[in-house]
Amino acid sequence: MAPTIAYFQALLAEHPDHPVLVYGVGGAYDTAGQEETARGYYERALALGLGGDALRRCLCQYGSTLRWLGKLDESLTVLARARREFPDSDSVRVFRALTLNDAQRPDEAVAELLTVVTGHADVTDLGRWAVGLRGLGQWLADGRPE
Repeated sequence: MAPTIAYFQALLAEHPDHPVLVYGVGGAYDTAGQEETARGYYERALALGLGGDALRRCLCQYGSTLRWLGKLDESLTVLARARREFPDSDSVRVFRALTLNDAQRPDEAVAELLTVVTGHADVTDLGRWAVGLRGLGQWLADGRPE
């Protein structure tokens, strides 16, 4: 990733306050396994007013980075924002499920994943099970009520 990072850093020197570019630099560091450095870029991109689909992607990647750094509560906070701003996003649900799993909240994690999968039952072979699995996901999300 060193050549990619160097390329983005040169662009960033010319356009230091471009939120999409700042986010891109963060993504490059993240891909290189430098999560703590990526975190700073993600936070700066958000502070600069990143918007649209780039905001959704940034919130997912930032939440994932925080998860890798062991900052599970912070990750869930970031992903809660993403859920509010992008309520129909499967990617937000999947990244949230990963953090919930790491936070020892497996029922909620499985519920999120079942929501994603059953939301696309028409392109899977779930068929008649989709409705039941959707109900199971809701039951798990509700805390297994009696």
